[in-house]
Amino acid sequence: MPELTALTDAAIELLIQLVQTPSFSREEDQTAELIFRFLAFRGARPQRDANNVWTVSKHFDPAKPTILLNSHHDTVKPGASWAADPFGAVVDGDRLTGLGSNDAGASAVSLLATFLYFHERENLPYNLICAITAEEEVSGANGIRRLLPLLPRIDLGIVGEPTQMDLAVAEKGLVVLDCVAHGRTGHAAREEGENALYKALDDVQRLRDYRFERVSELLGPVKLTVTQIQAGTQHNVVPDRCTFVADVRTNELYTNPEVVELVRGLIGAEVTPRSTHLNSSRIPLTHPLVQRGVALGRRTFGSVTLSDQSMMPFITVKIGPGDSARSHTPDEYILLSEIRAGVQGYVEMLDGLEL
Repeated sequence: MPELTALTDAAIELLIQLVQTPSFSREEDQTAELIFRFLAFRGARPQRDANNVWTVSKHFDPAKPTILLNSHHDTVKPGASWAADPFGAVVDGDRLTGLGSNDAGASAVSLLATFLYFHERENLPYNLICAITAEEEVSGANGIRRLLPLLPRIDLGIVGEPTQMDLAVAEKGLVVLDCVAHGRTGHAAREEGENALYKALDDVQRLRDYRFERVSELLGPVKLTVTQIQAGTQHNVVPDRCTFVADVRTNELYTNPEVVELVRGLIGAEVTPRSTHLNSSRIPLTHPLVQRGVALGRRTFGSVTLSDQSMMPFITVKIGPGDSARSHTPDEYILLSEIRAGVQGYVEMLDGLEL
């Protein structure tokens, strides 16, 4: 069995290479190649579909339950306020600075090291699949959604995102609603026309005042925020059309289609969801993995940030090294000590786990 310290050192070296290689969403081909080679060099028989790379434990047994270790290797684009080189991967003492180092490179390489640690073990009570996937930052069709149909049945997913190695046992979902209020044009100087903008403002006020009844103990209430509005072609024409966008963060007590229908019943505007597949999720606190994590001193919490967990139709938990507050921020960084603790933490949770 590989020595854990050596695997962790190799994972850190891989992370440096990943940070140095641009991998914006839908442009992850070069980092996919780095991950593929990292696994192949260590005898893990990786497979690749588009920019998704995965591998299956050596002694895979269909009769055993299967755990998916998943994180992503795409990044957002760096903002203009970066002081450091986003692709510099500069190590200063314990700190590695670079785009994607925290979100979610540290989790990805930590899960790879963890997988390799268990890869050749014959007596595991479960199978492991490690998949480092693309397009997470845009919830794209060619990421985890594309890969899942190619994998064996999954019983449990461990999703690597920066949680300071605490257990996100619930996660909010997302529905984006495109809304259109209709009116009738007229001259602004006369009492004519039907102002679609005023109709939309009434709808926005109703949405602002509305409170969803079901409140989750872990995730709180559904949060609806109107984030964009647009109307009119010129100052003297009453607008006959006004569009606005609502960002809805759902809890596990509502399905996404249910939220869409509730909003349709509240307002007069047409309501069209961009998708309904980014679902809220929750794992029972009695689940063996959660119980094991709690016994090891891990805190449980509900996460308001979205991840690929939202597209997994099986039980999942989100956990990884780093801090979500650093994600998508200038001069993003990860501590090397956080990666070492992350690998150790993953191994401790999986070693001897019975599902």
